[in-house]
Amino acid sequence: MKLNKILETALYVDDLAKAEDFYCGILGLEKVSETPGRDLFIRCGDSMLLLFNPEQTKIDGGIVPIHGSFGQGHIAFGIPKNDIQDWATHLSEKGVEIEKNVVWDERDTSVYFRDPSGNSVELASETLYK
Repeated sequence: MKLNKILETALYVDDLAKAEDFYCGILGLEKVSETPGRDLFIRCGDSMLLLFNPEQTKIDGGIVPIHGSFGQGHIAFGIPKNDIQDWATHLSEKGVEIEKNVVWDERDTSVYFRDPSGNSVELASETLYK
């Protein structure tokens, strides 16, 4: 038996509308579904990003068990290395402050910034772990 990929990951946000504007409007991801006040499901390639209101998921698990977290999380999106600067420019134009640029080695780089809830978001060279 072997695990092959992460199918979905979750972040916890304090304002679902702002999160939707950020992830769909600024980052260009596709909204798939939502439960108003509780969650937002967003497609990224063949994976899903789940955004949850932790106040709701700690009391109502819906069809899944109760779960949730408070505080800042982290997510990294893989992109072509040649797109990193274009993304940094796009984010700056949208008013998103770049927190840090990291050069890992001669081929891999990352840019870090925060979503409206303070989660750390990274755009990294898609070859980073290859």
